[in-house]
Formats: sequence, structure tokens, C-alpha cells
Amino acid sequence: MSIIIFLLVLGILIFSHELGHFLVAKWCGFRVDEFGLGFPPRIFSFKRSGTVYSINIIPFGGFVKIYGEDPEGEKNEDPGSVGKSDETPMYKQGKWRQAATLSAGVIFNWLLAWLLIVATLVTIGLPIAKSSVPDNYELRDVKLVIVSTLPGSPAAQAGLESGDIIVAFRSRAEPIRDLSPEAIGQFTSSRAGQEMVISYIRQTPGVKDTINEVGAVPVTGLVPEQGERAAIGVALESVGTLKLPIFSAIIFGTESIGRFTYLTAVGLFNFFAQIFHGETAVLSQVSGPIGIASLTGSAAALGLGHLIFLMAVISINLALLNLLPIPALDGGRLLFLLIEAVKGSPIKPKFVRIVNLISFILLLLLMALVTYGDILKLLK
Repeated sequence: MSIIIFLLVLGILIFSHELGHFLVAKWCGFRVDEFGLGFPPRIFSFKRSGTVYSINIIPFGGFVKIYGEDPEGEKNEDPGSVGKSDETPMYKQGKWRQAATLSAGVIFNWLLAWLLIVATLVTIGLPIAKSSVPDNYELRDVKLVIVSTLPGSPAAQAGLESGDIIVAFRSRAEPIRDLSPEAIGQFTSSRAGQEMVISYIRQTPGVKDTINEVGAVPVTGLVPEQGERAAIGVALESVGTLKLPIFSAIIFGTESIGRFTYLTAVGLFNFFAQIFHGETAVLSQVSGPIGIASLTGSAAALGLGHLIFLMAVISINLALLNLLPIPALDGGRLLFLLIEAVKGSPIKPKFVRIVNLISFILLLLLMALVTYGDILKLLK
């Protein structure tokens, strides 16, 4: 079931991206020869108004084939075989129209993320951390959730994991009635050496929720910034469902998309900076198709709101990844277009093809490493 949900989510994200290229190319007057979801061989296709619409067997991608997008390919093509013989190929069209077509996929991924967030806020409500919501907004069904556990900490040794929902927290002598991150932090800070009993629920797809109980003893020195305050090594967050009227949803949704975009951009910059400095361990912090499929299944098990939120976050990631100035991605093609505009003449197609091929091979190697990491995580 997780695979089906993952493929459905992936299909929507790819369709949105390629639809952006397709619609803007048509609007700019370019001849679009094919709009394909997935990569060949074809499963199904039909032709309408000069464009072939196809569904292909390899699901990890899509494409919009525009006449004259590749100068080398255009030289070997007979325009009269698929269209008018006097049509102008894309690479000979105005730079602004080319740039609009190339950037449209990224813009549509952002628009999709924005629409998903706003629509969810208005309809079923969006699962969100209390700390991310203004005080004048009210959350429903608030739960205390473990965001992360510190490796080697008492909480990690007790088996607590990110995503666990805390339902009760007490020492052997007294319970704590205020289940908030601040209250629990205050409670444990002065109780070094006293065992804390934590009751929690771990939501697992296909398994009925049950309350588990573990013990953990707070220790000092876990977080240097906190001095001698005792802790068990968990980051906690109050998470609830936010539902808003349409006008407030538009404002909050726009702010949220801006914040997610900024955080994602910073994360991508740090990731590639660490890769550049040879820190390959950072690969364990990212997920490829296998990891995303697992995350999608877990999000779906938590509810539709969680799945839509994850889908919006992935859509923003896809937008920013495609915007990177790497040949073979939209950002790289925009970079070549900018260089041509500055130098006043086209870049040699042979050079572009070689650079694109090398970049594509490097991207495949990176994807293979990330997928290998995904498999190791699943085995663990």
C-alpha cells in the first residue's frame, strides 16, 4: 500500500512540474511534440493538436519534448514530418520565452505546495507544531511528540524514537500534569539520578495503537549550553491540527511556504558544502526514492493531513533541487541561457551535451549512494 501511495504522490508532483513546462511552452508559441509522464518505453499514448500525450513504464520522472530544444537534435529532424516546415525551433526563440518555459516547472511545484497547504488549512486542518503558530490561532487535538532523541542519551537507550507520542510523564514519586515541552524540561532539570517513567504511543502502519512504558534517568552535561541541568535527551514539541478561514489560510500558508523554502535552501546549501568538503557521512541524513516511499507510508498512516504536508515539503524540495545551477537540471539550463545572453552567442551544442552527460552520471552516482543509505536504514 505504501508503494501505491508513494507512486501516486510522485505522479502528482511530476505532473505538476511538467505541466508548468508544457503550459508555458504552449503560451510562448513553441511546438510541443510530446508530454510524457515517466520514461519510455510507452504504456499508453494518444495524439491531439500535434502533441503526443504518453504514460511510460519508468515512473521516476517525466518530460516535455519541445521542437528545437536541443540544437543538435533539431538539425537531424525534419520539421515537416511533425509540424509546419517554417516553425522556429526553441533555441532560436527569444531568451525570455526560453527562460519562462525552463523555470515554469519549478514555479508550478511551488504553486502546488502552496495550494496543498492552503487547501488543507481550510478543509481538514494542517498538523503543525504549536511553536510555529501565532498565539491568536487555536490548535485542536494537541499532542506531545518526540521530535528527536540524542544518540547515546538515556532516552535513546530506553528505546524512545522521534514520532513517539508522550501520554504520561512522572518520576517514581510524583506525576507531572502539564504535558508541555517547557514543563517537562523544568521537571527533569532538577531531578538528576531519579528515574523518570514515560508512557508513550508509537503509531505503526497496520498496527493498533498501544501504550508502552519505559524508564529513563536524567543526567547532567548532555547539552553543554544548558550547564548542569539534568535531561534525558529528547526534543519535544506540542503538535496539533490548525484549521483556518480562507483569508487567514492564504496569509499563513504563504508565510509557511516562504519559511519552508528558506529552511530547505539552507539545508541544501549545507548538504552540498559538506559533500564538497568530503564529509560523506552527511549522505545518511538524506533520503532517496526508497526512503521517501517509507516516509510516505508512515505519513499516510498518521492521517491525510500529515500526507499532504509531506507532499508539500517534497514539492518544495523538488523545486529547489531543479533550480540548482547543475547541468541536466532546469537551473543548469537557465545558467547556460544566461551565459549565452551575456556573451551574445550560443554555447557550442557539443560542449553542452558533454557537460550534461557528465552531470547526469554524477547525479546518478549520488542517487545510488543515497539509495544504498536508504536500504541500510531499512535493514537496521
